[in-house]
Amino acid sequence: MIVVTGATGHLGKLVVEGLLEKLPADQVVAAVRTPEKAAGLAERGVDVRRADYADPESLVAAFKGADKVLLVSSSEVGQRVAQHQAVVDAAKQAGVGHLVYTSAPQATTSALVLAPEHKATEELIQASGLTATILRNNWYNENYLETIKQAVATGSFAGSAGEGRVASATRADYAAAAVAVLTGEGHEGKIYELAGDVAWSNAELAAEIGKATGRETTYADLPADEHAKVLTQAGLPEPVVGMLVGIDAGIKDGLLAETTGDLRALIGRPSTPIGVTVAEVAGTL
Repeated sequence: MIVVTGATGHLGKLVVEGLLEKLPADQVVAAVRTPEKAAGLAERGVDVRRADYADPESLVAAFKGADKVLLVSSSEVGQRVAQHQAVVDAAKQAGVGHLVYTSAPQATTSALVLAPEHKATEELIQASGLTATILRNNWYNENYLETIKQAVATGSFAGSAGEGRVASATRADYAAAAVAVLTGEGHEGKIYELAGDVAWSNAELAAEIGKATGRETTYADLPADEHAKVLTQAGLPEPVVGMLVGIDAGIKDGLLAETTGDLRALIGRPSTPIGVTVAEVAGTL
């Protein structure tokens, strides 16, 4: 039996769908904070269980009888370590045989603003003694949906990433990798650096948007403080502004640029290029 946490979230629901293509529904557990949101899965025979990262008892109950658990990292930046600790403790208490965790690129050594919580979680997992696999997911193409929409509408977008490159792939690509690990053999103890096959720059993203819309699209590269002002004027809260500017600084420094063969090897096909995502978004507007 395989338990997927965050099973109604963007990544988790794709993993559940992938598992259902390979396994009977009664072998899949959707662990969710709000079971009502997973009613559609329950109707298809999936075992839906309440699991709240802030409620350790719910986690132990959700993991009962599980052979494998996919810990999809919490979306609550700043609270992740405590929440992930609760999941690791519950997995140990429930006797889970194999824990799989979605981490960040080069999490234990990277200066990326989001890396510390993932580093701490990887250390918790290692200290727990649980058999584990770490999936270090690079950026998602979908992280740029709002940027693409804005650029389609206005013909330009701004940032502070310079000529830094991003080896992104789609959520569906990363979900397929998780399914491959959860249903395959020989992944115990492995750390996979998952990334898209091609790393691209914001100038190249602008070119892809221009190609999709048939009109010139430009990228304005700003100093970090100017970028922060633009985001603040757009109404984003201060912590979000700081995080986005920090991420662009990391991209500028090459922290998301590494392309590895791990994702392609796990999913058995090329990753989805950013241009495909751009074309899909442009086609809906």
